[in-house]
Amino acid sequence: MTSAAVQDAPVKASPFFEEKVLWVKHWTDRLFSFGLSRPESFRFRSGEFVMIGLPGEDGGKPVLRAYSIASPSWAEELEFFSIKVEDGPLTSRLQKIQPGDTVLLGKKPTGTLVLDALKGGKRLFLIGTGTGLAPWLSVARDPEAFSRFEKVIVCHGVREVDELAYRDFYTADIHDDPLVGDEAKAQLSYYPTVTRQPFERQGRFTDLINSGRLFRDLGLDGEKFNADEDRIMLCGSMDFIKDMGALIESHGLIEGSNAEPGDYVLERAFVG
Repeated sequence: MTSAAVQDAPVKASPFFEEKVLWVKHWTDRLFSFGLSRPESFRFRSGEFVMIGLPGEDGGKPVLRAYSIASPSWAEELEFFSIKVEDGPLTSRLQKIQPGDTVLLGKKPTGTLVLDALKGGKRLFLIGTGTGLAPWLSVARDPEAFSRFEKVIVCHGVREVDELAYRDFYTADIHDDPLVGDEAKAQLSYYPTVTRQPFERQGRFTDLINSGRLFRDLGLDGEKFNADEDRIMLCGSMDFIKDMGALIESHGLIEGSNAEPGDYVLERAFVG
């Protein structure tokens, strides 16, 4: 092969954008959020996830993980909510990022935690544990959520009280949102629960649902999900997804997908 042929060989396009870190917020020693610049060509539906990563050390392959996009589809920047794993291949490094650093961003967002995958109804339950709150930060700021449903109920379960990241956002700040502030005041409910510390509400979601307390606390008719009116999204650990999916189906709801909308959806491609 001649040197000219080598020079003319096409350069393979990278599957990633290289985006700048705009800000970092550490909630606890286990949780943090960060914002990235958004490429002009990057499009996604609220609730989707994308691959996030850092270049490999010593010239190795990039280290990547799937992350739900926590900002709404119309936002000018991209927000993410992450755990910190001391020995994690990615988060052990990602938790140390600073504004101005570069993070790899995948070019193809995808996922099933989107409004398109649900049939119409009256109430939308967004139920997540830990960083499984992330997609609800996107969906709950999407005007379509409030136009399609009379009530939007964000349910967040954590182990300790200080892990209720974004609590102030759901109880106050979202009311000042330029697009959905008025709708959030009238239609949004925030339902936090803690499992390992005293709190106004304690217990796992499966127990709160089985006992009927979740429905009583929210002032809803009946003490189980209504397959005709309730639509549900789930995000959290694999055990949480498995247990909640079985419980929801015992109430008569059917899982949906992008190809065939249903009564509830979960994300099988990744956890948390």
